[in-house]
Amino acid sequence: MALRPIDNALPLALERPKKQVKVSAPIQKQQPEFGVIVNDENQAPPPSTESAFDYISSDDLKSITDPESKIQCLIEGLDSKDWTKVCESLNNARRFAIHHSSLLLPILEKVTVVVVKAMKNPRSALCKTAIMTSSDIFNAFSDKLLDSMTDAFDNLLLQLLLKASQDKRFVCEEADRALNIMVTSMNPLPLLRKLHAYVSHANPRVRAKAAVSISHSIAKTGLEGMEEFGLVLLVRMAAELLNDRLPEAREAARNIVNSVYESYEPRNEEEQKQESWQSFCQTNLPAIHAQSVIKIVSSNGTLVVYTRLSLIWRLGFRQIELEVNSMGLH
Repeated sequence: MALRPIDNALPLALERPKKQVKVSAPIQKQQPEFGVIVNDENQAPPPSTESAFDYISSDDLKSITDPESKIQCLIEGLDSKDWTKVCESLNNARRFAIHHSSLLLPILEKVTVVVVKAMKNPRSALCKTAIMTSSDIFNAFSDKLLDSMTDAFDNLLLQLLLKASQDKRFVCEEADRALNIMVTSMNPLPLLRKLHAYVSHANPRVRAKAAVSISHSIAKTGLEGMEEFGLVLLVRMAAELLNDRLPEAREAARNIVNSVYESYEPRNEEEQKQESWQSFCQTNLPAIHAQSVIKIVSSNGTLVVYTRLSLIWRLGFRQIELEVNSMGLH
């Protein structure tokens, strides 16, 4: 038997190569460079310096030792680029206002400019400290703010109205307190002239805050002060605010109307006062606004049926009034 050539032999089955297991080296985490903050969801965030900031009440602010020498350094601290140092300097300004106001008075305008600048800062701790500083300045200097620094006061008032209108509650509440202290400490008549410009502000919240401050100032003002400011101007302003978007502004308008009415011709008999008040409103206001203003006092139970009949008389409906009289309702 002839042997088959080796070339004709069946090929041997090739063994399949085994997969080699890849061993990956552990990934080394690179350490962040110095000063570079890397977010890691598995790590707690570092404590915020702002959240740990302590606010000092006015009662806890002590007097300054050697204030004559330290007053020179106050402006430098207020101009610092470090917000914590500015807060510290603002608290020192508060100490001067409370305990050493005569030393602060010569540089009060410069301090007020820094206070306004700090209120505009987005850092809440700095903003609130500036608002607290304004409260202590109001208590210490009151009307002197209007006598010597009109522009600085105007900017301060605007910022307080804006901060009282924003959404951060603790800033808003602090600004409300500052506005209340301002109204309490200052002469109402010049303050009314300043606040009057803001009842027509484009921001409805600013209008509302200004209206509330005006209503509080009116409550302190007697009839002479109202007449000096302008009774017609007050009633027209209240009539406009009665149609405002925000309930806070409308409520302030009602308070203004009631305060003006209570002081209006107090020596007259009630019946004469009611009739005179209606005549005043109808003379100085459009008919629809006059009706709204008269209704406020009427809803408080101070107007009677007699005044409604006299209103009909003034509008020229004499025939209707005669019919009422003939029915025995007079």
